Amino acid sequence: MGIKFRLTLMSFLQFFVWGAWLITIGTYCFNAKGWTGAEFGAIFSTLGLSSLFMPALTGIIADKWLNAEKLYGILHILYGIILLYVPEVNDPSILFYVIFGAMICYMPTISLSNSIAYTILKNNKYDVVKVFPPIRVWGTIGFIVAMWITNIFSSPTPPNIFKDLGLSVGNAMSSVSGNPIYANQFYIAAFVAILLGIYSFTLPKCPPQKSIAEDASFVEQLGLNAFKLFSSYKMALFFVFSMFLGGALQLTNMYGDAFLNDFAKIPEYKDSFVVEYSTIIMSISQVSETLFILAIPFFLKRFGIKQVMLFSMIAWVLRFGLFAYGDPMQGLWMIILSCIVYGMAFDFFNISGSLFVETTTDSKIRASAQGLFMMMTNGVGAYLGSVISGYAIDKYFTHGETKDWHSIWLSFAVYALVISIAFAVMFKHKHKPEDVENISH
Repeated sequence: MGIKFRLTLMSFLQFFVWGAWLITIGTYCFNAKGWTGAEFGAIFSTLGLSSLFMPALTGIIADKWLNAEKLYGILHILYGIILLYVPEVNDPSILFYVIFGAMICYMPTISLSNSIAYTILKNNKYDVVKVFPPIRVWGTIGFIVAMWITNIFSSPTPPNIFKDLGLSVGNAMSSVSGNPIYANQFYIAAFVAILLGIYSFTLPKCPPQKSIAEDASFVEQLGLNAFKLFSSYKMALFFVFSMFLGGALQLTNMYGDAFLNDFAKIPEYKDSFVVEYSTIIMSISQVSETLFILAIPFFLKRFGIKQVMLFSMIAWVLRFGLFAYGDPMQGLWMIILSCIVYGMAFDFFNISGSLFVETTTDSKIRASAQGLFMMMTNGVGAYLGSVISGYAIDKYFTHGETKDWHSIWLSFAVYALVISIAFAVMFKHKHKPEDVENISH
């Protein structure tokens, strides 16, 4: 196999083992287990908690002591082993620690996979800027394929290959309005993660680069020196809004599939395609994401970084608002349009935000600043969004066993609208066309 194909396979599997359960765990916790919003919010918050410290720690390990591909393989094997235990857990407080352990292993592999790909491509004299994006796109495709497979295996009559393997999948299943929710999602992710871990040991060696000076302080090694950027009003404001948008992303990941699946409780929608294949419907969001990536250079050159970030925030308003009024019949177009809009909501802020950091920070702390950007979105924002939304849904939008999804999505839309208006008024940034020239970097 060629180098590019091997890295493409790694990228595909990297996000396959996440997409298999990330979007559907809400349905699992709410419908199959009957847990509360606060309990699910705490479980989902482990993504944010692990993102606060693990990428930095594993970065130090890979930089100073252990080959990146070996560390990557070890983490994926551990991640897969932990996921195998998830269906055995019936206490949400225990599942919190189990998923936290899985996320401690998985979240740092996202940055490690990029680092491995960069290193191998450079060592083989490839143009990274030209070759890496097509490789990375297969990661999103892997996420989509995993969602489809999960949905098919969770249909009323899925191929029960896991039973043939001696696994008691049936014990981890409960029926919700005729739509069974299986624990197959965790088994699928676990087995593929272990295979990916083993596969990574066959990749070309990526030895420690030792780019961190031996006499560097602990703060410098962790990249915490970038926190001095908070002394700048403009940068501080940017990072605060990054945190708010990170929270918005978690809302759609947490509740989208559970929302669509809950239409099964309404007789007229019970047998609709949306209910039967809710995860496939949600995968339109990831398809849209791959397409909007292609449009980013045009939008950035035409409108500038601030406007593109603002477009993202307005897209979040539409994402949530369309869900509020959509349904599997007459309102199906709203659900589909909401999924299409997601691509703009997700891509436009993440990529334009990364470019903003790249063009406004000193080169000496640029890598740390990018890490801080990810920490505020995937760490602090993800944690707060998970915990606060779970609490709010329990307190204000849950009546017995029924959730008021219309009001839930409207409240999320108002949240995004307030952020959009505040950002438009408070954040000042002058558009410089030359800042866009390095978008592919």
